Amino acid sequence: MTPSTRLAPPPATPAWHTLAADDVLAHHGVDAGNGLSEDEAAARLERHGPNRPRTAPGRSALSRFGAQFAQPLVLVLIAAGVVTGALGEWVDTSVILGVVVVNAIIGFIQEGKAEQALAALARAVATEVTVVRSGRRQRMDAAHLVPGDVVWLVAGDKVPADLRILSGKALRTVEAALTGEAAPIDKRHDPLPTDTPLADRRNMAYAGTTVVAGQGHGLIVATADATETGRIAGLIAAAPEMTTPLTRKMGEFAGLLLWVILGLAALTFAIGVLRGEGWVPMLMAAVALAVGAIPEGLPAAMSITLAIGVGRMAKRRAIIRHLPAVEALGSTTVICSDKTGTLTENAMTVTELWSAGTGVTVEGHGYVPEGRLSGGEPGPALRETLLAAALCNDAALNQESRRWRHAGDPTEVALLVVARKAGLDESTLRHLFPRRDELPFDSARQTMATLHDIEGQPTLYAKGAIEKILPACSAMLTDAGTEIPLDAAGRELIAAAAADMAVRGLRVLALARRRYPGNVLSDAALEGGLVFLGLAAMMDPPRKQAIAAIRTCHAAGIVVKMITGDHAETARAIAAQIGIFKDAVTTEVLTGRDLALLDDAALDAAAARINVFARVEPEQKLRLVRALQAQGEVVAMTGDGVNDAPALKQADIGIAMGLGGTDVAKEAAAMVLTDDNFATIEAAVEEGRGIYDNLVKFITWTLPTNFGEGLVILAAIVVGATLPITPLQILWINMTTAVLLGLPLAFEPAERGIMRRAPRPPAAPVLDSVLVGRIVLVGVLMLAGAFGMFLLAGERGQSMAEARTVAMNVFVAIEIVYLFSCRSLRLAVTSVPLFSNLWVWAGVGLQIAMQLAITYWPPMNIAFSTAPISLRAWGEIAAIALIAMLVIEIEKRLRR
Repeated sequence: MTPSTRLAPPPATPAWHTLAADDVLAHHGVDAGNGLSEDEAAARLERHGPNRPRTAPGRSALSRFGAQFAQPLVLVLIAAGVVTGALGEWVDTSVILGVVVVNAIIGFIQEGKAEQALAALARAVATEVTVVRSGRRQRMDAAHLVPGDVVWLVAGDKVPADLRILSGKALRTVEAALTGEAAPIDKRHDPLPTDTPLADRRNMAYAGTTVVAGQGHGLIVATADATETGRIAGLIAAAPEMTTPLTRKMGEFAGLLLWVILGLAALTFAIGVLRGEGWVPMLMAAVALAVGAIPEGLPAAMSITLAIGVGRMAKRRAIIRHLPAVEALGSTTVICSDKTGTLTENAMTVTELWSAGTGVTVEGHGYVPEGRLSGGEPGPALRETLLAAALCNDAALNQESRRWRHAGDPTEVALLVVARKAGLDESTLRHLFPRRDELPFDSARQTMATLHDIEGQPTLYAKGAIEKILPACSAMLTDAGTEIPLDAAGRELIAAAAADMAVRGLRVLALARRRYPGNVLSDAALEGGLVFLGLAAMMDPPRKQAIAAIRTCHAAGIVVKMITGDHAETARAIAAQIGIFKDAVTTEVLTGRDLALLDDAALDAAAARINVFARVEPEQKLRLVRALQAQGEVVAMTGDGVNDAPALKQADIGIAMGLGGTDVAKEAAAMVLTDDNFATIEAAVEEGRGIYDNLVKFITWTLPTNFGEGLVILAAIVVGATLPITPLQILWINMTTAVLLGLPLAFEPAERGIMRRAPRPPAAPVLDSVLVGRIVLVGVLMLAGAFGMFLLAGERGQSMAEARTVAMNVFVAIEIVYLFSCRSLRLAVTSVPLFSNLWVWAGVGLQIAMQLAITYWPPMNIAFSTAPISLRAWGEIAAIALIAMLVIEIEKRLRR
C-alpha cells in the first residue's frame, strides 16, 4: 500500500460519560424522539455487525485426539513400535502401539474442556428490547440493535448494549455481575468527569446488567464486542490456557527423560556393535532399553489419579472442569477472592436499627425472615420505623413451596425482611393501609415517599439518604410514641449514630413521616415538617464459613486477598470482619484509581503488600493476577461475575460460584463451587494437597522400575550377556504394575497435619534430592536382584525362558514391597495403618495372580516367552524382596 492510499487509524471512541446528552445524540446523528430510520439502521447493522459477541471456534475433536500423540515420550514409543515392526516382531509392535493408543484415548477423554465462555456472553445479554425507529416504538431482537438506536428501559429489563442515559425516572440498575457493586445504582443523565471509574458512571447503562426500578431511555453507544461485556470477552480470549505447576514440571521432566533415554539407547547400540554384536540384536536391545525407561503408565495413572480426586472433590461440593486444576489447588500460595457473592452472601441484610436514641441489632442474614431483634418487643418508635420501611417500599417477599422468593430492589427487600422479623407482614399492612400516592426514588432527591390512610388520616412515609431526610425533619418520635421538637443536640445524636454505622461499611437509610393534608404528593412535601423515625443500616453480610476458612488458609501459609469492584470503605469493613487483614493496623486499601497510577514495578510491590483492592476494573484484576504470577505465586482466583471471567481464566486455577455465578464466570473457570461457599475452597485445597502427595508417591514408586529395567539392559550389553528381559516382558511389568499396584496409591488418605504445613514453593521440583536418591537406590537394588538371579539361573542350567521369568518376577516382587514403603515417603512403613487403604491389598492380590498366570499358563508362556519356575526360585525372589525392603527402610530412617 502506498503512502497516499494508507488507511488512517480509526478515530478514538469518545468518553461518552463525559459528554452532554445532546452532544452524544449529535455525534451519532440521531434525534431522541424519532430514533434511526430503518434504512440507516440497516446500513449501520451492515457496518457494525449484529449485537452479539463473536465466538472463536474451539479445537475439533480430531485435533485434540491427534495432539495426544505429539508428546515427546509417546513419540519415542511410536518409534519403538515402528522399529520392532520393521524387524518383524509383530507381537511387540502390537503391544507397544496398543499402549500408545490407550494412553491417547485416556488423555483425549480427560482433556475435553469446552471453550464456551464467549458463547455464554451471548446468553448474558437481553434478547428483546423496546427501540425507537422512524418515530415509533417497537419490540425487536437485541441482536439487531446498532450504535445510535434509542432504547427504552423499564424495571425487569436486561440492558441490551452499552447506553448513554438520556433521561430517567427513578431508574436503577444492578451491575454486580459487571462491576462487583452489590447495591442498585441510581442512573442520571448529567455529564461526569473523565476519570470517573466504570462502577461510578451513573449516566451509563451496560450490556448484561439488569434494571430493577424506574424507567428511562438511552442511546446505544456500543454493541457486541465494543461493549464493556464484549471487551471482557476479548480479555477472556486473550488469556492463555494456564498450565499447573505439576504439568509444567512433568513437561520439563518428559523433555529431560526423552534425551536421557535416546542417549542411553544410542549408547547401548554403540557399545554392542563395537563389541562385535549384530546390529539387529543391538537395535532390539536399544528398543528394549527405550521401552523399559519410558514410564508408559505414568500419563494414564496421573489422569486417573486426578480423576479420582475430581470424584472426591465433587463429594465436597467442588466440581472440577479441568483435571490439572486438582493438583494446582494443592500448590496454591495466594487466593484472590471477589467480595460480592463469594466472601459475602450477595443478599442485602439489615443488621442494625436505631430509633429514639437506642440501637437494636438484628439477627439472621439474607432474604429469609428468620431472626430476632435485640431488646425484645419493638417500642413505638422502632415499630413506626419498621412500618415506614414496609409501606414505603415497592419490593415483594413471598414464600412458595417452603422457599422464600423476592422481587425488586435488594435494599427494599432487606427492609421487608427486617419488618417481618418484627412481626410486620407487608401484604397485610398494604391491605390495611392502602397507598394513595407516591414519589418514586429519584437520584436528585435521593428519597422515596408514599401516602397512606392511617386511622383515617393521610400520612406520608419517606425513606432515603440521611443528608436529605434529616434537614427536612422538625421533630422526632420518642420511645413513648410522642413527637418532640428536634433540636441541635438531637440532630447531632442522629448524625453521630449514622456516621458510626457508615464508618463500619454499612449502608444507612433514614425513615420519617408526617401528617399530610392532601391526596397528591409533591416534592414540596419533603422539604420540611417531617418527623424523624429511625435509621436502618444494612450490608451484604460476610459468610460465616468464610471467616473460619480464611483462618485455616492463613494457617496453611496461603495469603487471601480481596479484589472487588465495590467501594473502598465497604471492602475494608468486610475484610476486617472476616480476618483478611493481618492485624488491626495494616488495613490499607488500594482503589482502581490508585492502581491506574502505578507502573509495573510499583504494581508488583503493591500486589505483594496489599491484601484488599476496591473499585477495581476487569483489566486491573488481570494485572494483579499477572503481577502475582510474575513473582512466582500460584494464584487461585475466585469470583462470580462477568467482570471476574478474564482473571479466572488467567489464574493458575479459576474458581467460580455455581449457584450465584454467571455462566461466563463458570465457563472461564477450572473449578465451580456448587454451594457458593468460600469455605469449600479450604476443603478443596486440602484435597488438592493430598492428591499431589499421592501423585508424588506414585512417581517415586514407578520410576525405579524404569530406571532398573534400563540398567539391566545396559549392564547386559556392557558385560556381553543376553538380555535378562525382553521388550514385551518390560511392557508387561510396566503396564500391569502401574494399574494394579500404582493406582491404589491414589486412594491413600491425606496424611495428618497436611493443612498445617506451608505450600510447596512453586519453583520446587516434583522430586527433591531425597526422593531422587531413593529412586536410584531402588533401581540399583532391582538391577542387582534381577540380573543376579538371571545369571544364577543360567549357571544352574535353566532355560533362557525360565531365567527371564525369574528376573521378571524379581522386579515385580521388589515393586510390591516398595509399594508399602511409598505409602509414606518420610515415615516408616509401620507408621501407616496396615488396612487404611484396602485398594493396596486388592491390587497386590491381583498382581500376584497375574504373575502366576504369566509364569504357569501355557498360552501366556508362548506369548511372552516365559516358563514355569520352581518353589525354590520363589523363595529366593521373596528373600531378595525382603532384603530390598529392609535397605529402603534403613535409608528412610537415616534420612529422618
